[in-house]
Amino acid sequence: MPYLSDVALLIGRVAVGVVFVAHGWQKFDDMGHGGVTKMFKGMDIPAPSLAAYYSTWVELIGGLALIAGVAVPLAGLLLAADMAGAFWFVHKGNGVFVTENGYELVLVLGASALLLALAGAGRFSVDGLLFDRTRKPQEATT
Repeated sequence: MPYLSDVALLIGRVAVGVVFVAHGWQKFDDMGHGGVTKMFKGMDIPAPSLAAYYSTWVELIGGLALIAGVAVPLAGLLLAADMAGAFWFVHKGNGVFVTENGYELVLVLGASALLLALAGAGRFSVDGLLFDRTRKPQEATT
């Protein structure tokens, strides 16, 4: 059972990453930058064009990074910030339930992204392969 937490991190990363990729792809492919900007402007989001670029690319690339386990602390922080903005500017006054445009989805996604940022990618990831912290340090030989 020594790998159980790494398996949990893998499952969590992939699940959360897929949701972020889906939302980023929707903004990129279905709506386009102009559509996202127009939507954000209608929601009174500050700097709607910049926010549209940020949310589209952070969700798309950050989601892929979570899935692969690459730069997970950075991706997690950027995605958590994205969800904090969505909570603050769009969902906070609508109650919990997503059916009423509430914050349940952005809360869970933001908390999950922050959790992954702090926990890291785990062994079963590109980060785990490149920066394996589980190996015991070797003694210097002279």
